[in-house]
Amino acid sequence: MSRLDELIAELCPDGVAFYNLAEIFEQFSGMGGVANKWANEGNCRFVDYMNAYSHISIDINNLPYATVKRMDQNTLRQGDILFTSASETPDECAISSVIEDAIMEGIFLDDHLFGLRVKEQYKANVFPSFLKYAFRANSFRAQIKKAVRGVTRFYVSKPDFMKLTIPVPPLPVQQEIVRILDHFTELTAELQEQLTVELTARKKQYEYYSKKLIEKSVSRNQYTSIGDLGNWQGGKTPSMNNKCFWENGSIPWISSKDMKSPVLRDTEDHITESALSEASMRLLPAGSVAVVTRSGILKHTFPVAYVPFRTTINQDIKALVPYTGVSGRYVSLAMQAFSDDIRNKTKKQGGTVDSLDFNGVLNYKIPMPDYNTQLLLVQVLEKYDTLCNDLSSGLPAEIAARQKQYEYYRDKLLTFKEKKVQ
Repeated sequence: MSRLDELIAELCPDGVAFYNLAEIFEQFSGMGGVANKWANEGNCRFVDYMNAYSHISIDINNLPYATVKRMDQNTLRQGDILFTSASETPDECAISSVIEDAIMEGIFLDDHLFGLRVKEQYKANVFPSFLKYAFRANSFRAQIKKAVRGVTRFYVSKPDFMKLTIPVPPLPVQQEIVRILDHFTELTAELQEQLTVELTARKKQYEYYSKKLIEKSVSRNQYTSIGDLGNWQGGKTPSMNNKCFWENGSIPWISSKDMKSPVLRDTEDHITESALSEASMRLLPAGSVAVVTRSGILKHTFPVAYVPFRTTINQDIKALVPYTGVSGRYVSLAMQAFSDDIRNKTKKQGGTVDSLDFNGVLNYKIPMPDYNTQLLLVQVLEKYDTLCNDLSSGLPAEIAARQKQYEYYRDKLLTFKEKKVQ
């Protein structure tokens, strides 16, 4: 019998108490009246969205500056649990991170996050480090759908979120679970660090050679503005209140949440023929190129995808229907090769949601060789991409297996028989 089994048998043989979040936590919101974020200086520092989204424990040494109109706002404390409040997909809502380490005074919270703080009367019963695992366990994540609202962009209903439940075993049980999972996390982190180095090298290698190959395929006068490669189309969202636009839909409808791979295979949402005609949706032909022009992902990435099927798009997407003699697949590869430069030169400053100056995108010039050379480059780059980004072997495969093993044991350790609170 393991030490954890012994503790459970001794301290909670009849099960573990489950509590509504509202009973043991106070909820607080992010900062308001923000004039500027991620500047070189400002009148405050804050924990940003990606810090919480990307880390199970907040990196307190990476706190950007912001300028706010008033300083009487919620400030963060050690032990606070932070959550993402909205995203393009429901699965990315309410992703949690815990402030485990001591944090300096006066630090604010990103306006795209919200937080929970253990109530004073429960502090002796809750180990903050236990929460970093409990809130990311599948048993809790499965409840999130009860509190998520939206269709094209999703957000957390704070009142409904506070009705969700979480197990609170005796403190020694919490501490032993943290000890086990922390050790597992450290081992995985070592492998992940190796993987990051390997994949970064692969990515840089692919980006360098793909860009060089494309540039060397043309002369100086063979650069063409992206806007001159075909017809660019915008999209929209058919009324969500009209069921006949969505139920049993078969026509792909691209939104930002679909733009996760260089070649799309399908979309999460589909519309009906009724939406196509009555809502005046444009049906784009196979071979189009889709780009994201408005989304939080533009903070760090400019998604470009080749679409090998007929599709419609929403208002955050623009799509190119190439002219004759222009390969859509080549254009997508070329835009991907120059994506960082395009994003850096066209990203709008400010605004509640990150977006691009699309006229700037249209004016950006990329190498455009003759059609046969385009097709040849497509063949070469696709083969090279496969070689550089094959995740089915070596260290990436080991990491994937380790991650599945970690998630299995984490969820097993955090699954308890429920004991009703008297």
